[in-house]
Amino acid sequence: MLILTRKLNESINIGDSIEVSVIEIKGDQVKLGIAAPREIKVYRKELYLAIQRENEEAALTSVDLPEIGGLINNEGFRSIED
Repeated sequence: MLILTRKLNESINIGDSIEVSVIEIKGDQVKLGIAAPREIKVYRKELYLAIQRENEEAALTSVDLPEIGGLINNEGFRSIED
């Protein structure tokens, strides 16, 4: 792990396209600004871990294939009227 010290209004760059800036320091909290391309997803760690848990649970959930088959006709999908 790389550990850096930054002051208010200072930044670090990650690669060529990500910049992390110290926006505010108040007590024991630091407010960071992150500039990154839209295709790079940025999450708080606790949210990222929750998303991973949900994805793992979804991967373990079985699906009843005959039930899905009832939603599909020869053209690919059942019409709303069906």
